[in-house]
Amino acid sequence: MIRIADGWKDYEVVATGDGYKLERWGEHILLRPDPQVIWHAQRDLFSYPGLEAVYRRSEKGGGAWEYKKPLPQFWNISYKDLTFKVMPMGFKHTGLFPEQAANWEITGEIVRRAVQGGRKVKVLNLFAYTGGASVALAKAGAEVTHVDAAKGMVERAGENARLSGITSGIRYIVDDCKKFVAREIRRGNKYDAVVMDPPSYGRGPGGEMWKIETELFPFVQLCGKVLAENALFVLINSYTTGLQPTVLSNILTLTLASERGGKVEAYEVGLPTLEGIPLPCGAGGLYTNA
Repeated sequence: MIRIADGWKDYEVVATGDGYKLERWGEHILLRPDPQVIWHAQRDLFSYPGLEAVYRRSEKGGGAWEYKKPLPQFWNISYKDLTFKVMPMGFKHTGLFPEQAANWEITGEIVRRAVQGGRKVKVLNLFAYTGGASVALAKAGAEVTHVDAAKGMVERAGENARLSGITSGIRYIVDDCKKFVAREIRRGNKYDAVVMDPPSYGRGPGGEMWKIETELFPFVQLCGKVLAENALFVLINSYTTGLQPTVLSNILTLTLASERGGKVEAYEVGLPTLEGIPLPCGAGGLYTNA
């Protein structure tokens, strides 16, 4: 199953092919590499009218933006009642993953139902990046603790929250996620939901190493210890090519559902394209007990 983030008006995938995706971010057109796009392009993406910037990979690793036209340093786009800052950055990123709107919809609805029923909902967002999920869940009524090891990304999350009209309800933490969760366990703090976007590889602020194939399962086990007894959900996002949805399903079943009950589902996440084909953008695993 694939969940398509089809609610965007300020963003769209115009065309794909030969390892690239052509995107419209508001009024601006960007061309970025995408490892999933192994089919041939149906048109010359590099000569698309209005193309402003291309991210070109280097044979030595990494890459750089090539600007074909003057482009603002940053600009804003909106998704329904949420607003985000977009800025071309290193390693092809823009500061936002539009496909995650599919998960914002699912988890936001769980939070809204709980809040409308009179429940106070505390969410822990780990590897939280620029705060797409934090903003969406805070807007739905949750109290969010946003944790990421990169200070600059946490600052961007605060900007996105303010752009979306959120001035309270999100606590921002710059820390190694594993160390933070371990401290919360010692403190006896509990959360009603956990969201995580673990990287394939990474380093914490103190040089802590992370490799998803060896770290994810014990990390989800650890996170189970900060969940409230009647926790609502746990969401794992994965962009790692080759990490199948069933892997996430198995992890959540073995760490949470087998002990707590509840339901586990796993799926691809993706984006619609103007070509009429879905663009796969990773996997999601969702444990619910709502």
